[in-house]
Amino acid sequence: MPRVKPKRHNVIVDMTPFVDVAFLILTFFILTAQFRSSDLEDIVTPKSISSLTLEETDMMTVNITEDGRYSFSPIESSSGKKQLLEKMAKKYNISFTEGEINSFVVSPTVPVPMSQLKSFLHVPKDEQANVKTDGIPLDEDHQEVMDWIKYSLEVNPSARLSIKGDAKAQYPKFQELFEQLRNISFYKFNLITTAK
Repeated sequence: MPRVKPKRHNVIVDMTPFVDVAFLILTFFILTAQFRSSDLEDIVTPKSISSLTLEETDMMTVNITEDGRYSFSPIESSSGKKQLLEKMAKKYNISFTEGEINSFVVSPTVPVPMSQLKSFLHVPKDEQANVKTDGIPLDEDHQEVMDWIKYSLEVNPSARLSIKGDAKAQYPKFQELFEQLRNISFYKFNLITTAK
């Protein structure tokens, strides 16, 4: 008697659960990612052989442009930014409206002196990169960059400082910043470079 062969069925693989899981994971990463805000000025950092990568949490940055202008990027905490602006406003006797405070919180960088900050905050965010500024003053008479750093440390004592300078910036601008940091006994900071 011949053996009965079972009928062969084609195997059907339902890919729907796989696709669902893939899109859930993709959605999770998109929603939880923190995108780095772009700088207002393009700064080409010098090259180095350092392999250390900076953790960006609690990081404040002083930027030095090619022509020697200073700007300041505060820590990314919105409540910390509000407190920082309040302290700076108190020191320089300037008052800010709620709209100006909100504009400051979403602005990644402060490229202007305190005397021009109110007018800078009224510029739409997408046009702020086109505004030509003189930078934040830092010399023997005007210590605004140091005030931003000191008050940032008061708001967040665990804040760390990084210095991002253009490769073509003149050394005296860096030296002035280093000397002012030494005057406030702040000796630990990172220099941002590009890997070779």
